Amino acid sequence: MHSPSERDPCPVSAVGPARRVILEPNGPVLVEGPVEVVLDDGTVARSDRFMVAVCTCRRSRTYPWCDTSHRHRERPAAPPEDRNPS
Repeated sequence: MHSPSERDPCPVSAVGPARRVILEPNGPVLVEGPVEVVLDDGTVARSDRFMVAVCTCRRSRTYPWCDTSHRHRERPAAPPEDRNPS
């Protein structure tokens, strides 16, 4: 396990504007950007977008960014057959 100083990419003494983080129920974490995410292997993923959706389910093909893979997919119902053709 990493010590807190190894895991935290920003030292405690760093002062800057606070970032807003929005927790979506059953969805991603929305973070006001720009954002840098440190992955398990130590690589850094960066996004300069004004709002970033960070995947929490790990199903995303674009991990660590959310691609909505967490949503349940349902096929639309087939239209009813016309039993009385004119």
